[in-house]
Amino acid sequence: MKYTTEIEIRLPREEVLKKLYNPNNLKHWQKGFVSKEHLNGEPGEEGAESRLIYKMGKREIEMTETITKKELPLKLSASYNAKGVYNIQKNIFEETPRNHTMWTSRNKFEFSGFMKLMGWLMPGAFKKQTYQYMQDFKKFAETGKSLY
Repeated sequence: MKYTTEIEIRLPREEVLKKLYNPNNLKHWQKGFVSKEHLNGEPGEEGAESRLIYKMGKREIEMTETITKKELPLKLSASYNAKGVYNIQKNIFEETPRNHTMWTSRNKFEFSGFMKLMGWLMPGAFKKQTYQYMQDFKKFAETGKSLY
């Protein structure tokens, strides 16, 4: 499954990137975020791996994030591997004429096991979740206030 979402953030690209890629900010805009633990490589650089843990309802979800390509300030790509779900995400950050940032997120999901059924039955749920995180980041970045 593939999809693209985008959102305009009323801040300069440099400021957006500082807030987005600061791991201490995740708790302020990612609902359910529990922790991020660095595993391998240089943090924030290509090849770096981290363990992310989220609480969704009564379930705890663990995934491994790998930064696959870093071409900041324009692009950053990463993969996310969790039980039954593999997501490749390419993020593009373009400056607008008003000195805002247009954030485009291109996602490709691959499913296995039970999650294959979920991906087939509820493909819109994954796109909706991605866009919700983007909206929450926008609110956090523009106001400086924690959402969670």
